[in-house]
Amino acid sequence: MTRSMLIMLAAALPLPAMPALAQQGGAPAMALPVRQALGKVLPQRSPEQVYAKVCGYCHGRNVGPIILGRGLPAEAVHYIVRHGQNAMPAFRPTEITPAELDALSQWVSQSPARKEEHGQ
Repeated sequence: MTRSMLIMLAAALPLPAMPALAQQGGAPAMALPVRQALGKVLPQRSPEQVYAKVCGYCHGRNVGPIILGRGLPAEAVHYIVRHGQNAMPAFRPTEITPAELDALSQWVSQSPARKEEHGQ
């Protein structure tokens, strides 16, 4: 490689990060939660909405284990949602915001069993 090619290559390396660095607010664009993308701040979803849209896809449909009505500790629910376990993937703050996860963890921990889930 010629010296001029190396200089051009070195100068081009930071270019992909430039749009993120130019953004106001100090946070890179890639770090913003999806629920705040495109300049809109969407309202926080209720625990029931998060469960129906995210968790309920597997839990209660013979894919993942039943989690409602088991009295699971909220801390355990929180940890497993963020870090994953076995076949369950981890969900990033861009998928379930920290506030939504706090509310969801408490809700799952305290929710009664659902007849339709336990009657699989």
